[in-house]
This record gives sequence, C-alpha cells and structure tokens, in this order.
Amino acid sequence: MTEGFFVHPTSIVDRDVEIGAGTKIWHFCHVSSGARLGKNCVLGQNCYIGADVVIGDGCKLQNNVSVYARVTLEEGVFCGPSCVFTNDLTPRALFPKGSSADWVPTLCRRGSTIGANATVICGVVLGEHSMVGAGAVVTRDVHDFALVVGVPAMLVGWVCACGQRLELPPATPKPLAASCTACGRRYELKNGGLTALDAIAH
Repeated sequence: MTEGFFVHPTSIVDRDVEIGAGTKIWHFCHVSSGARLGKNCVLGQNCYIGADVVIGDGCKLQNNVSVYARVTLEEGVFCGPSCVFTNDLTPRALFPKGSSADWVPTLCRRGSTIGANATVICGVVLGEHSMVGAGAVVTRDVHDFALVVGVPAMLVGWVCACGQRLELPPATPKPLAASCTACGRRYELKNGGLTALDAIAH
C-alpha cells in the first residue's frame, strides 16, 4: 500500500491492494486482494470492492455499494447508495465459475454516474459523463452524456458534464445544438450521439 490514505478501523483491506493518496475508506468496508483504488476516492459505509477491481482517481461510492471482480471505474465516477454491479450472466450456486477469466467485464467511463439502487448488468460500457437514474437496470451500453432510466434502462435525454439536463430530445433526424443552462458548455446532437463542443477539464 502507499501512504497518505485513511482506512476506518472497522474496515478490512486485504493484502496486495493499492490505495492512492487522499482516499478515504469509511466504516465496515471490505477491499479484496488485487483491487486498485486511485487518489482522492471516497468509499462510504459498508462498500464491497472485489478482487482485481480498478477504481480511478476521484471516484465517490456512497453507502452499501458493491463493485465485483472485473469492473473498472475510470476517474470521477459517482456510485449512488446501494447501487450494484454484476459479473456473471448465468450464475448458479451449484455450478460456480472456475476463475476470474469466467467473469464478464464492465466499464464505467470517466465522469459517469450510477443512481441509488441502480443495477448494472455485466458486459456493458457506461459512456463518459452518462447518468443512470435511481433504480434503473442497465442491460446495454450507454452513450456518452446519455440519461437513462427505468427497467430496463432506456434513453430519455442528455446531460452536461456538470450533471445538468440539457434541452435536447433523445433523438433527432437533423443535428441540434444546445448549451448547458448551468455552466454554459456547448453540445451537438448528431447521428444518435452527443458531442461536447467545449473541452471538459478534469
């Protein structure tokens, strides 16, 4: 382990874990062997981090979040209370998978948000700065800046990097532009995806 992080005495951190400077691990968490946590992350109460999970700098996991093996969170990912990731599409108690190679990977790109009590089914990619609504069940890839809600999660709109909802329809037959009413960043909706017209600093 590196120095300069905080682990609450009630939490368990296994051997061979990397933890970046400034990271805080609060009450009753368990970080499994092989996990890598970046700098300035926050793990709220009762989080579970599985073996070989990668968590980038500046991620925030609220209480009761479970991140299982082969899940990667890039920098700045927000996980709401009790959201959960899976890593097995066909789980059986009587026929367990043999090794980590059997688990299905999931990727949450930088700045993405998973709302409270949402479930992310393994094998998907959450795009940069995308937002998953509370209680949603994500079963397929999510575009950059997309807002998805429901069971299964469906595209209902678009959000700015700052989190503000943009005044754009889910889809359009011709290109449309919009600016965020909160921060002023500009975007273009074209060919089924949203592109930032201004640089997004991190």
